[in-house]
Amino acid sequence: QVQLVESGGGLVQVGNSLTVSCTASGRALNLYTMGWFRQAPGKEREFVATISASGVSSYYSASVESRFTISRDNAKNTVYLQMNHLRPADTAVYYCAAAYRRTIATIENEYNNWGQGTQVTVSS
Repeated sequence: QVQLVESGGGLVQVGNSLTVSCTASGRALNLYTMGWFRQAPGKEREFVATISASGVSSYYSASVESRFTISRDNAKNTVYLQMNHLRPADTAVYYCAAAYRRTIATIENEYNNWGQGTQVTVSS
């Protein structure tokens, strides 16, 4: 099992940027495809972005594509989600997840390791 800890959440104004990080321990992160999901108040958790184990492939939800960038540094066992042009609708708890596979994954039940989440609040 890999343990995941998110960090970097906070309060940010509309249109600004924020980067959240996810640091893994327990196993080498390069064995895992990684994903970011989010859950807004009163809503179900939804897929945001995924990056393959090697970092070659990535995929985004339509709502964040062109604004968010997922990246990884396997040497540091860390995955990042850079969020630009933030909107109030981006307000949510952001979760990092790991799937023991090489290819990207967009479905929640493909992941079996989850972090505790970090709150991102976008104020207008």
